[in-house]
Amino acid sequence: MTEKRVILIVLDSVGAGEAPDAAAYGDVGSNTLGNIAKAVGGLNLPNLQRLGLGNILPLSGVPPLIKPAELAQAGAFGKMQEVSCGKDTTAGHWELAGTPLLRPLPTYPDGFPADLLAEFEKQIGRGTLGNITASGTVIIEQLGEEHLRTGRPIVYTSADSVFQIAAHEQIIPLPQLYEMCAVARHLLVGEHGVGRVIARPFVGEPGSFRRTANRRDFSLLPPAGNLLEAVQSAGLPVVAIGKIHDIFADQHIDFSYPTENNADGMTKILTAMASHSSGLIWANLVDFDMQFGHRNDVAGYAAALQVFDAWLPQLWPALRPQDLLLITADHGNDPTTPSTDHSREYVPVIAQAAAMRRGVDLGVRSCFADLGATAAAYLGAAELPAGRSFLPEIGLV
Repeated sequence: MTEKRVILIVLDSVGAGEAPDAAAYGDVGSNTLGNIAKAVGGLNLPNLQRLGLGNILPLSGVPPLIKPAELAQAGAFGKMQEVSCGKDTTAGHWELAGTPLLRPLPTYPDGFPADLLAEFEKQIGRGTLGNITASGTVIIEQLGEEHLRTGRPIVYTSADSVFQIAAHEQIIPLPQLYEMCAVARHLLVGEHGVGRVIARPFVGEPGSFRRTANRRDFSLLPPAGNLLEAVQSAGLPVVAIGKIHDIFADQHIDFSYPTENNADGMTKILTAMASHSSGLIWANLVDFDMQFGHRNDVAGYAAALQVFDAWLPQLWPALRPQDLLLITADHGNDPTTPSTDHSREYVPVIAQAAAMRRGVDLGVRSCFADLGATAAAYLGAAELPAGRSFLPEIGLV
């Protein structure tokens, strides 16, 4: 069995500038990385800078490499444009896996249909609160006290294709909340087949509610022929870190490491690398999106980027000569804009491997699936439904 290994890290929502079709999504001017860097007077990302991040887009504090091919640690760098319909987690990850979503998943800006919600309430044996589009942190402050009094779960959605259920852990215990989500997932199929049903547990008292790390996503089954299936079919292990397990509905995953936050995710990446010598290790670092993008916390987002950058010197010694490191994102979430939703942006792509050609500008890739195609080709897996491998450009064929 080959000892080749791909370590794929998704920096959730770390977009690299408005996509050409941003206007169709209401996201003109969005630039998650660029606008954060301007807002904080420059980002301090020396390790990502060495990999070529500053060559992807103008970034205050992160200058471009002048002669990247001459630098021992330089990676390959570029950005990718999404072709999927949507700007959410599901669409982004499925496209990264080589299966773009070419028909939009349903969204509910005016709430879910009354008959659908009535059937949900019938099956869970109680009424609900909300049924509106809302920020998760805001809605629990607005309806949390009533939830404590009535025991009714809070149902809400966002600009994404999601059905979210918030409940206090002492009012609706986690197993019961997860069962409610399973009921919703069973109902939400066909024309109402949302990308994810999400359990959003919280704790605390009125005025000081806080969401916990016990979130759980119940996803649609992913399309056939994706990267995970191809790698597994090639006889190699697939290791999921963070919410990758949920996004792909636990399909074609051999090992899963749930995470509580970015710090835990980075620790689990190193743990997985020490335990699994071949195959695909796919991680999602969720805090950029969940903790900072959706809350328009510019300073927190900037600090999280710098913490990830400072962690890279811990990752590098764990890389083996046959490893391919890929760093990217799944969409944007610009915290400097009034919106608290995802943004339609390019995403960065950075590649690093011991034997690759240094300092290669990968340009603008026409599809996120180019990343999945590259990973599949490197591991000797079957060709994916979409995407063009950039292995020839970096000299790894």
